[in-house]
Amino acid sequence: MKMKTIYRNYRLLFLAVLFFQINVATAQNQNDGRPNFIVIVADDMGFSDVGCFGGEINTPNIDHLAQEGVRYPNFYVAPTCSPTRSMLLTGIDNHLVGLGSMYEKRAPNHESLPGYEGVLSTDVPVLPEVLQENGYHTYMAGKWHLGKEREYLPRARGFERSFSMLSGGGCYFSMSGADEWVTPNNFTEDGEYLDKLPKDFYATKTYTDKIIEYIESNKGDGKPFFAYLAHQAPHEPLSVPNKYLRKYKGKFDEGWDKLREARLQRMQEMGIMPEDVDLGERFWYIPEYEDLRVAVQYAAARKMEIYAAVVDYLDMEVGRLVKYLEDNNLRENTYIIFFSDNGPETFDKANAYKNQAATLNASWMATEYTHGFQNWGRKDSWTAYGPSWAQVSATPFYAAKATTYEGGIRSPLVVVPPSRTNAGQVNNDALMHVKDVAPTLLDLAGIAPPTSRTGTTTIDMQGKSWTATIKGEANSPRTDEEYIGIEFFGGSAIRKGDWKIVRVPEPIGTGDWELYNLQTDPGERHNLAVSNPEKLQELLNHWEQFKTENNVVLPDRSVFDGMDERLPPRPPVYAPDFNRGSETVEEK
Repeated sequence: MKMKTIYRNYRLLFLAVLFFQINVATAQNQNDGRPNFIVIVADDMGFSDVGCFGGEINTPNIDHLAQEGVRYPNFYVAPTCSPTRSMLLTGIDNHLVGLGSMYEKRAPNHESLPGYEGVLSTDVPVLPEVLQENGYHTYMAGKWHLGKEREYLPRARGFERSFSMLSGGGCYFSMSGADEWVTPNNFTEDGEYLDKLPKDFYATKTYTDKIIEYIESNKGDGKPFFAYLAHQAPHEPLSVPNKYLRKYKGKFDEGWDKLREARLQRMQEMGIMPEDVDLGERFWYIPEYEDLRVAVQYAAARKMEIYAAVVDYLDMEVGRLVKYLEDNNLRENTYIIFFSDNGPETFDKANAYKNQAATLNASWMATEYTHGFQNWGRKDSWTAYGPSWAQVSATPFYAAKATTYEGGIRSPLVVVPPSRTNAGQVNNDALMHVKDVAPTLLDLAGIAPPTSRTGTTTIDMQGKSWTATIKGEANSPRTDEEYIGIEFFGGSAIRKGDWKIVRVPEPIGTGDWELYNLQTDPGERHNLAVSNPEKLQELLNHWEQFKTENNVVLPDRSVFDGMDERLPPRPPVYAPDFNRGSETVEEK
C-alpha cells in the first residue's frame, strides 16, 4: 500500500511537471495570442550595402530575412539619426516631438522654439510606454540619442530593460565619445549611469547580448515583447575586432565607379530598381578612381574594407539573434523589421581636424584616438570612409546623409511577418515612412493609438499602418494622392506617387526647388521643374501644408555652411556632364 502511494505521488508529480512544461511552451509560443516585435536599426548604412539590396558585402543573415519577408525599396527616414529615432518611437513628425533640431547642431533661430529642443518630448506618449501599459515586455539596447538627463532616458520612456549609449556615436570598444568632444560617452543600464562597460565590450556584440539577455529573463511568462535593437554600426569611427580587419582585403580594388555600376546592375536583376535608369551623379569633388595613383587607391580601398567588415559583423549579430529566437521557439510569433536610420556618412572628423591642431577638438581627438594607416579599423582609431565610398553605399542615388536627396533619406527596409506572407518578394508599390512603424505595431498588437499623456490631449500619430500591406491585402499603405514630407537642416522634400520635389542648400544642392520623376530617374539627375510647372506647383502646395501642420521653421544657417570654402568649385549647371538643374533632358 505504501509503495502504491509513493508511485501515485511520483506519477502526479510527473504529470504536474509535464503540465507545467506544456504550459510554459504554450505561453512561450503564443504570448497570450499577441505577436512579439523586434526592430533592428543600423546606423548610417547605405541603401545598397546589404546583399539583398545589391551590395557585395557578405550579409547572409539579413539576406535570409529578406527571403523570408518582403523588401520595400520606397521607405523613407530623416536625413540624420535622432530625428528618425524620434519618429520611429512616436509615429509623429520630428518637428512636433522635440527633434526639429539636433542638440549638437541647433541653428540660432531654433534655440527657444518648441519642438526644436534636441531631445524627445515628454509631452507625447511613445511606443514602448503604450506597449508596456498594455502588457508587453519592452527592451532596448544600443544607441539612444534622444536625451541624456534622467527624464529622457530609455527607462523613463517605457523601456522595462535597457542598455544604451546616449550620444550620437562613439568608439565600439570603450566609452570614448564622438560628438561631446572633451567628455567620455554616456552609457546607462536600466536608468542608471555606468562608470564602466561590460567585460570584452564590443558595441555590436554587446547590444545583441543585452537584447538576448532581456528576452531570456522573462521567457515563458506568457507576455509578448517588443525589442528595439539600435545598433551604432556602421557609424564612424569604424572599428572591428582584429581577426576581421583583413576579411575584405582586395575586395574593393576596382574602385568606387565600377562598384556603383555593379551594384545597380544587381539591383535591377533583383527588381529593386527599374531597367534603363541612370546612376546618380557622383559628387563633383570626387575624382575618378582610375585617375588616382596606385598608392592612393590602395589606401582608399582599405577604408572601404574596414567599413565592409563592420557591416559584416552587424549581419553576424543579426543572425545570432534570429538563431536565439529559433532555438527558443520564439520565432514563429515574431515580426522582425530591419532598416537603416539614414543615408551613409560622408564626413571624416579625423581629416577635418588636421588643419585645426590648436583647437580643443583636435587636442581631444589626438588624446582619445590614434590616427594613421596602420591603425585604421583598430579599437583606438578614428576611421571613416568618406564621400567617395559613401556614394557607393547610396547607390543608385545622389548624395548621402544630412541631405534630402534620395541618398540621404531612402532606407533599405525588410519586414518579416510570422506568416512569411509574400516571402522573398520586392514591393515597389508601397510608399512607406518611419512614422508608420509605431502605428503598425500597435495595430498588429490590437492596441488603440494613445490620445492622451498625463491627462492632456496628445498629438495623433501621423503614420499609416502597414498591416494590410505586410499581410498581402494591399499594395501600399498610402494612396497615390497621399504624400510624405521631410525637412531637416534646411533640406526639404515632398514625395507623392512617382514624383518628388527637393531643395538642398548649396554647395551640395542648388538651393532651389528641383522636381524629379523617381520611377524613371531615381538618381535625381534630370530636373523637370521648368518643363513641368504644374506638377512642381502641386507638390509645392503640399510642402506649404506640411510646413504648417508640423511647425517647420527653416534654420537661419545650413549644416553645409562653409563647405564651399573647403571644396573645389562646382561645375556650371549646364555642363554636358552635369545634368543637375538641366532642363535639356525630356521627361521619360
